[in-house]
Amino acid sequence: MSVLCKADYEVKIAETRDERMQWWREARFGMFVHYGLYSELGRNEWVMALENYDVEQYKKLANSFCPREEAPREWAKLAKEAGMKYMVLTTRHHEGFSLWDSKVNPYNSVNYGPKRDIVKEFVEACREYDLKIGFYSSLMDWQHPDGGRCAYDSEARKRFNDYIKELNRELMTQYGKIDILWYDVPRPMESHEGWNSLELNQMVRELQPHIIINNRSKLDEDFGTPEEHITAEDRDWEACMTFNGISWGYIDSDQVLPYSYTPQQIIRMIRKVTASGGNLLLNVGPKPDGSLPKEVIEPLNKVGKWLIENGEAVYGKKDKGNDRVVNVSGVCQAICENNKCYVLNIIWPKDQRLVLAGIMDAQLKTVRLLKDSSPIDFKQVGHRIILDLPVKNPDENVGIPVFELEFDQQPNYARCSYYPPLHGGKIYKP
Repeated sequence: MSVLCKADYEVKIAETRDERMQWWREARFGMFVHYGLYSELGRNEWVMALENYDVEQYKKLANSFCPREEAPREWAKLAKEAGMKYMVLTTRHHEGFSLWDSKVNPYNSVNYGPKRDIVKEFVEACREYDLKIGFYSSLMDWQHPDGGRCAYDSEARKRFNDYIKELNRELMTQYGKIDILWYDVPRPMESHEGWNSLELNQMVRELQPHIIINNRSKLDEDFGTPEEHITAEDRDWEACMTFNGISWGYIDSDQVLPYSYTPQQIIRMIRKVTASGGNLLLNVGPKPDGSLPKEVIEPLNKVGKWLIENGEAVYGKKDKGNDRVVNVSGVCQAICENNKCYVLNIIWPKDQRLVLAGIMDAQLKTVRLLKDSSPIDFKQVGHRIILDLPVKNPDENVGIPVFELEFDQQPNYARCSYYPPLHGGKIYKP
């Protein structure tokens, strides 16, 4: 295979990016699954490094690692019920243990523990529940003898890069069509040249022409990956978030529950990424037997029920970047698209009067409750819109109803002013 230079490669993949990314741009919400030997210890997925485990001592975990056969179906079922559109599995984390039948890496789930191909079970579960398939692939490997040496030994670097390349060749050839390749932690090398990423990723794309690749092999590729924060980028991007702010891998459910996300917090994250043109990849860390921890099940089920009623406000490509300028109320958040504004009311007004401001240069035509299309009475006075609401919050699931406002044309949205207009403040347009 001839390898294109960086400039030519980037031009080539840009030509097909819109077509390859279309489903992803509409998906908005996916599930990250961090699962590996570290799940048995329940003290963070970096436990091997953080607690200075000896490689041979840590490898003993591989013999007792035994996920339930139905575990991947349980992950996929919950993802589907939660309204997620894709899943990404840690096929091999930094600990170096492969969850598939690898000939390149004998340290895997077929030779040890369950004697099963967990990646294959994951792929089958995704297809059963009509979810797009993502493979997480660590570039760092703590158990490989060249994993650290490759930073200063050219022969070790060649051996290690060949190892990483062949691992990814297996993933790209053994399971049919794969939708996402999600690299992680390009250490200890500091450049795409150090990883031979141009050669590696061109091989991947030759084997999987429709795949999308993240930016963690030191090339920009198809999408950015802000981690543990939701920060919009001037490109396609995906915020990857733990479920608790502590660990990607499993930790004790009873103790982590107070730190875990509520349905309301998850919906606000979905709103924020959607309004800013991104996606949310929300993580779950299965227990040692592969079952889902209890703190993730109820919140995700409630989010899924909310999305059944309000998904129109989330799925699909919205107007990128509006989140930076839209301030409609102190108790509401908005998602905007063309001549429509979807308003998520997070605190229900006790006087049944919801005032929205800063929406300019358009005449409001209709307001409806998104879940059932029931009309909402309103008045538009200058830069203020006043909604007359029922006594009871209509969202019985999580308490966040969504109102769809339709205008005669695309509005302008004001930035927040420090002073109201009647007291000398100015309305600032973006």
